[in-house]
Amino acid sequence: MSAGHGGSTSPADGGPARHIPVLLEAVIQALAPQSGQVFIDGTFGAGGYTRALLATPDLRVIALDRDPSAIANGQALVAETGGRLMLEQARFADLDHVAQRVGFTGVDGVVLDIGVSSMQLDEAERGFSFRKDGPLDMRMESQGRSAADIVNETDEEELANLIFDYGEERLSRKIARAIVLDRQSTPFTSTLQLAGLISRIVHHKPNEIHPATRTFQALRIAVNDELGELRRALEAAERILKPGGRLGVVSFHSLEDRIVKKFLIERSGRGQAQSRRLPGEAALPSFTFQIVGKQPVTASSEESAANPRARSARLRYAIRTDAPARALSGDNQS
Repeated sequence: MSAGHGGSTSPADGGPARHIPVLLEAVIQALAPQSGQVFIDGTFGAGGYTRALLATPDLRVIALDRDPSAIANGQALVAETGGRLMLEQARFADLDHVAQRVGFTGVDGVVLDIGVSSMQLDEAERGFSFRKDGPLDMRMESQGRSAADIVNETDEEELANLIFDYGEERLSRKIARAIVLDRQSTPFTSTLQLAGLISRIVHHKPNEIHPATRTFQALRIAVNDELGELRRALEAAERILKPGGRLGVVSFHSLEDRIVKKFLIERSGRGQAQSRRLPGEAALPSFTFQIVGKQPVTASSEESAANPRARSARLRYAIRTDAPARALSGDNQS
């Protein structure tokens, strides 16, 4: 799940390399930016995809991030680009509303890099990392319920289901039981405190992922409603993209990739059998996207070796048709 949401790759990009954008070359090829176009980068992070898009002359980018620190860190790039970058603090599920608010009724491309950024992982005080001690937080916007709130207040069955559903952790019930037992005497407040408990339950070999990986992933997804946000963002992209506009989504684990794949298959009809309608049957909705090329696109062995966070990355992309956007799903209705 965790990629660098972009980041400088060389001093020529305006600063020293800090974070490496995942699948950058493939993303730019899929988006095919052209001079004069307008793109939305729904997950600005350290600005890697935005910088690459802005390399196209006269192209403008509306960049969003729900993390106020990313917005603050991006102000230098706003200044550098002479008005070609508009940087807004917002959730990517609201990307169509943000575009309209800054004066655009349609855009030529949308890129989403799903999940926590490498900057957030690297800052212990944000509470995303199980390798560095920090408060058990995980809130991208630094407001609302924290991971500590969920761990200390959720009942055992619900907590086990959360860890299993969002983290795909097969030992979720043992972990939840241990959490509930331990928190009676000492509430969980730090990342290493929780990671230590999980390490006592989930045994692993040196070459395997850290025992706390799946549980921390589950908590982060729950804290930030990441899967719901992703579903809403895909529908928002469908609404704001012009005919011929391009959508590119980079995801990092099966839960995300499954949502993106299902959405694009439903919206494109790819792989679906076409059946004749019986008299009186309602017409099937028009397809709003066309999937092109072999997908998903994954990182090369060279990129994976240079940037371990690219190993699990999956890029899916599609081209917007001229069919009207479909009605809001239940997940997107208020």
